[in-house]
Amino acid sequence: MSSSEPITLAIIGCGHRGQNYATYARDHPERCKVVAIAEPRPQTQKLFADSFNVDKSLVFDTWQDLLAASTETLSTIGKRLADAVIVAVQDALHLQVTMAFAKQGYHILCEKPMATTIEECIQMERAVKEAGIIFGVCHVLRYAPYFQAVNKIVASGELGELVNVVHVEPVGYYHFAHSYVRGNWSEENKSSFSLMTKSCHDIDLLCHWFAPLMPTRISSFGSLQHFHKAAKPKEAGNATRCWDCAYEKECPYSAKKIYYDSLMQGNKGWPVNVLVDGVPDIENVTGALRTGPYGKCVYESPNDVCDHQVVNLEFSNGATASFTMVAYTTSICDRQTRWHFTHGEIIGDMNTFTVTDFRKPGKTIRHRPTEVPLGGHGGGDVGLISTFVEAVREGKQELLGTDASDALRSHLTVFAAEASRREGRVIDYMEFEKAARDRVNQSV
Repeated sequence: MSSSEPITLAIIGCGHRGQNYATYARDHPERCKVVAIAEPRPQTQKLFADSFNVDKSLVFDTWQDLLAASTETLSTIGKRLADAVIVAVQDALHLQVTMAFAKQGYHILCEKPMATTIEECIQMERAVKEAGIIFGVCHVLRYAPYFQAVNKIVASGELGELVNVVHVEPVGYYHFAHSYVRGNWSEENKSSFSLMTKSCHDIDLLCHWFAPLMPTRISSFGSLQHFHKAAKPKEAGNATRCWDCAYEKECPYSAKKIYYDSLMQGNKGWPVNVLVDGVPDIENVTGALRTGPYGKCVYESPNDVCDHQVVNLEFSNGATASFTMVAYTTSICDRQTRWHFTHGEIIGDMNTFTVTDFRKPGKTIRHRPTEVPLGGHGGGDVGLISTFVEAVREGKQELLGTDASDALRSHLTVFAAEASRREGRVIDYMEFEKAARDRVNQSV
């Protein structure tokens, strides 16, 4: 591909995640361009198409419509509608959409997780390999400047052998209420369990730091501790919506505080913009809170996913790692991590980290990878899409630093952790993966 031509992108799903990746095209028109979209919500679709100057003939209501147009174009002029597709639809659709466009030869960037079942993740790996395309999963943390700076030190071996990592994801009390109690990821049968939907890229990081070592044994504990009817404050009475609740002003999870009051303070972005199709205003947000899922009491919602979970990993050389995901924090997704090596340690909070070499007593060096705000996931969103675009331009999967098989292994580690939590046993990873692949092979 000519280095002077921008990579062309089709965005399937123009919600929060699709918009985040597409913004890179607007900021760097010389590198990539959004030329087609698929989005069922009319106002969201129009705003997105207008914002990115997408030709009306390439604006579709569904991904199936976009696929059909692509099929016709391929059959008539032998050309795809775009170089690559960004799959940012709901989790349960990831496999179906990815397989369809992979068969037509599109390079694909798929939002995390790959899919919502073990079998579908394995099927996706196979489909991508068979298609021979550039493929990325949105494990965005790998591409944040902070983690990339740490990764260089880990990979260099300058502090000796990595023996242990302690990694914590503080989800944020109102973020969890928004996404995992009231929102799209609140019920497992409509999406997946919370360790997968929220933290699969954290487990991916743990596996990445110890690579090429494989996890050998996995255990996990966790539950839905608080967000259920039994924990409802008695002062809330029979109210099922925050708008009508006498306890609302005292409740930290009040939908009125999280959305309406935030809008009144001038916020029309996340999480307020998730509630409506189009631009949030007093009328449509009030309507959403009075009738929609985001206005429901967190203790009356149908959510069933864990609000806290711990995962323990042992790797093939005996090294260990622990991960904690917890809803009850003021910090929102600012991971805290400690890396312990045979000759030193790194301690970080996703903004800065300190490096101590035990061989140099009293000398601890503080690092701040960047002083400039870099957007979502500490710059990981921009880092990922820029790297993906370059990989497509160069035709080099290795520029992404990962592939479908690598992504599958970290996903299987997440599934193994959840199996441990549910079954109350330590999981042998190799046995777990073999059993999963055997099931898929037998079903083919």
